[in-house]
Amino acid sequence: MATTESSGSGDVSRSMELLWGTGERATRGPKPGLTLDRIVTAAVELADAEGLSAVSMRRLSTELGAGTMSLYRHVPGRAELVDLMLDRVQSESGTPTAEPDPSAAPGWRKTVETAARGELALYQAHPWLVSVNQTRPVLGPGAVGGMETMLTGIKDMGLTDPELISVIIMVSGYVSGVARTQVQAVEVQQASGISDDEFWKAQAPILSAVMNSGRYPVMATLSEDAFGPDFDHFEFGLQRLLDGLEVLVARRTGGG
Repeated sequence: MATTESSGSGDVSRSMELLWGTGERATRGPKPGLTLDRIVTAAVELADAEGLSAVSMRRLSTELGAGTMSLYRHVPGRAELVDLMLDRVQSESGTPTAEPDPSAAPGWRKTVETAARGELALYQAHPWLVSVNQTRPVLGPGAVGGMETMLTGIKDMGLTDPELISVIIMVSGYVSGVARTQVQAVEVQQASGISDDEFWKAQAPILSAVMNSGRYPVMATLSEDAFGPDFDHFEFGLQRLLDGLEVLVARRTGGG
């Protein structure tokens, strides 16, 4: 899936005001009952159902039964709306509601595992997320809350602050890569009408002859389940990533 959107591509100051509730609220004109929360909720639901490209101010006005100009009184445009949508779904991971209890901390490894699985679930629930370039994120309550939760859980790793941020970037990069592959796998089946099983069966006759030719001896010895769907590649990669971090933490804390 090609990237079609970028976070922070609109009026960043206005997006921040809307995210944190510091800007002026609409006081006249909008249809009764129309709120920013309703608009963002409808936009997320539409993107989940039909993709991000389906989200437009005109389409949302139809979905909400309101005039298009009524929406503009709450949010200046589509770019800012995307910022609000991103932060809304990011808040699904949960944000701290009270001062964390150090004695109840699950440990950094458990924190990273939970965050990685939660982020993958987020992509699965909202496939349109993989089409958004978030290298310049607009930091609203959802994003900042998630960062606070993560840092609280991994601060005992004994790493420097830049290294802690790098851990977050590394884990997120791993998860987004897996998520992109999963989303694209679903998309290509839907677009082509050809299942994975049918796709690989079409290649089987020639590949079988190629493997028996002796030109690729290592590949020819792979077991039949080497490329099977039952192996959890995400979990395997996640655990190896964590194992590598474990070595670094042990070195820093004097445990190895």
